[in-house]
Amino acid sequence: MPQQAPIEVRGLVKRYGDLVAVDQVDLTVEAGDVFGYLGPNGAGKTTSLRMMLGLIRPSAGTVRLFGRDPQVSVKALEGVAGFVEAPSFYPYLNGRENLRLLAALDGDEAASRIEESLSTVGLSDRAKDRVGGYSHGMRQRLGIAAALLRKPRLLMLDEPATGLDPGGMRDMRDLIRQLSASGMTVLLSSHLLTEVEEVCNRVAIVRSGRVAYQGRLDDLRAQAGDGYQLRTSADGVARRVAEAQTGISEVRPAADGGLTFSAAGPGAVGALSLSLVESGALIEELSRRHATLEDLFFSLTEDDSAGSTSAEPDPEPAQA
Repeated sequence: MPQQAPIEVRGLVKRYGDLVAVDQVDLTVEAGDVFGYLGPNGAGKTTSLRMMLGLIRPSAGTVRLFGRDPQVSVKALEGVAGFVEAPSFYPYLNGRENLRLLAALDGDEAASRIEESLSTVGLSDRAKDRVGGYSHGMRQRLGIAAALLRKPRLLMLDEPATGLDPGGMRDMRDLIRQLSASGMTVLLSSHLLTEVEEVCNRVAIVRSGRVAYQGRLDDLRAQAGDGYQLRTSADGVARRVAEAQTGISEVRPAADGGLTFSAAGPGAVGALSLSLVESGALIEELSRRHATLEDLFFSLTEDDSAGSTSAEPDPEPAQA
């Protein structure tokens, strides 16, 4: 009998009156994936995770976790753990005491895994401290420790690196890599491009509740190809010249100044150089640039705020 995929989502829809938060989402997460569910805030990521974990009911479509429907039976969540939005704990109890309470609810020898879970997330030395004194990053790691009490095969994390400082983000990436290396399948939602690019092998990019791309990161980069970076003494003039030049396309302001563009070939770039000199926009930099995940993300989501009727409501945090 073939092994069931950790997550199979087909035609998933969630409506709140006239508001469509999730719109016909199809996803397949394979065993061993570190799968990034990527999109801007309000794209429907958290609502999707809530439906996958059985916390809210879909308006249409199906969710299967290892072949089982979480809306039909809680047994579908066996081997599944994670948190949505942010993990919640009693601030006046210490980290170990919070995990003991959760282990008592889970049963199945969860209490015997408390020390191992604390060690895995690097909180053994702070387990006796009250959670109210924890940093945001420590709370996120404690949330993962709580999830590990269930000895999951599938870990689902909603924005685990949001609000972390650079050191905390690095620690979170290292932890996710460690969990993946142990054989765990991980799905993490995020709007942080670097977080996904550095730890995920496959992604789905969502826009206004719909999946705009799903597949391997390497394949996504290959689709994008390369472009050019241009800086001149008069970038406004240069942009008008570039937009009118045959063989030059996708002319955009660059995030760090200057312009970016695509070209049909070296001849088009040479002709643009001549036109720029003739226009008085002297070239200060003209170089090839490789597409990044950030470029790809914005190419798929840049119209997200224009005329969109989809949004994501702001429900209460939940933990599975």
